[in-house]
Amino acid sequence: MLTIGKLGAKAGVKVPTIRYYEQIELLPEAERSSGNQRLYGQKALERLAFIRHARDLGFTLEAIRDLLSLSDNPDQPCAAADAIAKAQLLEVESRLARLTALKGELERMIVQCAGGRIADCRVIEILGDHSLCATDHRHPRGDETS
Repeated sequence: MLTIGKLGAKAGVKVPTIRYYEQIELLPEAERSSGNQRLYGQKALERLAFIRHARDLGFTLEAIRDLLSLSDNPDQPCAAADAIAKAQLLEVESRLARLTALKGELERMIVQCAGGRIADCRVIEILGDHSLCATDHRHPRGDETS
């Protein structure tokens, strides 16, 4: 059995994150020692490693919840897991396209800047007026995530 600190170290996840995953029920509640210390077995480590790897690949917590639910029923077809992975791939491709547009826009801004005074700075001017951008590189949902 592993304490929460040892579990976190083995999985590469911080203790508050483990507690959060328990709170939102991605991880089952830990067993407790006689001193009320959380104790985790191999299954918890495997599940936490799964969550960590999925997060590293950019899956949302909701997608991870769905994937974990699917993995808890190993005899069913994997079409649903494939669909979740395909949706994540589309999101990654979308992000790559936005990042490519952002890279081009930043390169263009820097090239257009004469390096003079801030009053004449093209970088500042373009950042203040999105209509001066060559591409629409905003996030499709209009928020500032990813």
